[in-house]
Parts: sequence; structure tokens; C-alpha cells
Amino acid sequence: MPTAEFLFAIWGLLLTPGPTNTLLALSGASAGLRRSTRLMPAELAAYLLVVTPLALFGADLLARQPLAASAVKLAAAGWVAFLAVKLWRVEAGRAQVEAITPRRVFVTTLLNPKGLIIGLTLLPQGAAPFFLLHLGLFAASVLMVAAIWAGAGGMMKRDTTEPPLVYRRAAACWLALLAAALVGAALRA
Repeated sequence: MPTAEFLFAIWGLLLTPGPTNTLLALSGASAGLRRSTRLMPAELAAYLLVVTPLALFGADLLARQPLAASAVKLAAAGWVAFLAVKLWRVEAGRAQVEAITPRRVFVTTLLNPKGLIIGLTLLPQGAAPFFLLHLGLFAASVLMVAAIWAGAGGMMKRDTTEPPLVYRRAAACWLALLAAALVGAALRA
């Protein structure tokens, strides 16, 4: 895939609302963009931990283990549903900025199905001549998109230390829908 097409596909996928982006936006809304930057290395590390081995060895693995992709989708659905419940249960006045931690972003990104798509279909296979270039562009894109989502959340920030309860409830509903979609995708596979 030519580099321009690769970037267009990566940006389109990474900018799509999902569980990691939801957490980044909520962090931006509660802590602001500058304090949310501490989450970005966790997202990048998780994505690289997923996409690099998939680009190097993933096609062969999935050919031998066809249920592996479904298992990953079900695990991701469980995690996203857990996040939805946690966000829904936060009471007004009791949410803490620390509720969205680098660890939570790391695990959420690790289980994000976007990693499967990127590692198996968008990144060139490890032996391809543009593998390292595209991997570097992907890493830069992850950080750029994370800043966009956290910044968008930061624009919602008010004079309080936490986003209004309605933001958390809306994010919880969105995550619940994503979890249901993941379960559906896993069952269809």
C-alpha cells in the first residue's frame, strides 16, 4: 500500500470513536489536554505491542488458529463492557481524575480490535521494504490522534475538576454499544 493511502487508512481508523478514544476524551474533559498527555505513551506502547507481532507473524497464526480472532474480540468486548459499567456507576461529585489511568488506557488499547486491523491488514508484513517507515508513521499518528481526542475532551472542560455526569453516562452508553458490536462480530466469525 502506498504511503499516502496507508496514512489515510490509519487516520480514518484511529480517529473513529472507540474505547481508547472515549477514555482520552474523558481524561481531557476532566484533567485537560496537558495532564492527559501522560496517557499517550501507554496507548502507543499497547498498540505497538499488538501490531508489531501481528504484522510480523499474525497472518500465519490466524491461518492456523481461526478462533483466535474471535477470542480476542470477546475479551475486548468484556473489557469494554467493564469500562462502560465503571463509567456509568460514577456518582456526580465522586469521580476522580485518576480514574483514567495509563494502565487502564494500556489494557483498553491492548484489547482494541483496531490493533488487529492495523497489524493484519494495514501495516506491510515485516519483510516488506516500507515496514519500518509505516510503523514509524503509525506511531506518530497514534500520538497525534490521542492529542486530538484529549484536546476535544479538554474543550468540554468546565471550571470543575470532573466532566459533568452526562458526559460519563454518554461515554458509558457508547462503550456498551461497542461491546455489543464486538460480541456480535465475534459470534459471526
